[in-house]
Amino acid sequence: MGLTGKLVRQVEINSDGDVFHKLFRDKPHHISTMSPGDWGHVGSVISWNYTHGDWGHVGSVISWNYTHDGKKKVTKEVIEAIDEENKSVTFKVIEGDLTELYRTFKFTVHVDTKGENNLVTWTFEYEKKSEDVEDPNTLMDFTINVTKDIATHHLKS
Repeated sequence: MGLTGKLVRQVEINSDGDVFHKLFRDKPHHISTMSPGDWGHVGSVISWNYTHGDWGHVGSVISWNYTHDGKKKVTKEVIEAIDEENKSVTFKVIEGDLTELYRTFKFTVHVDTKGENNLVTWTFEYEKKSEDVEDPNTLMDFTINVTKDIATHHLKS
């Protein structure tokens, strides 16, 4: 078993894919109000904070407080890439709980927009610090649940 991994999951949303992309690019501070739920062992988004940089630009740094697997956690991420044409944003984790388990951890959110039904693809790329570290499957579950909450919020709006 290798220390590097890639985890990809897709979820269809019945809400505006352009709005979803803009949310992760420009307005991540809205996510905690769209996804305040508690999913038992999976988790919830508690709060966020821009630590520096301009909204929606490469180099912006965002800190998150969240609950995952029943534990309060933090992460600090830098926006590493934004691709407007393909509607994707890539974040690189630079501090926090994930850095205790992974040497590197990047995640990308990509939206394929096709009318009312849109496909959101999450990709995690990571390098574990040891063979004992599990793949981030429950973190992906958390991310998919947040995606569904955002889609549901937009359908209600």
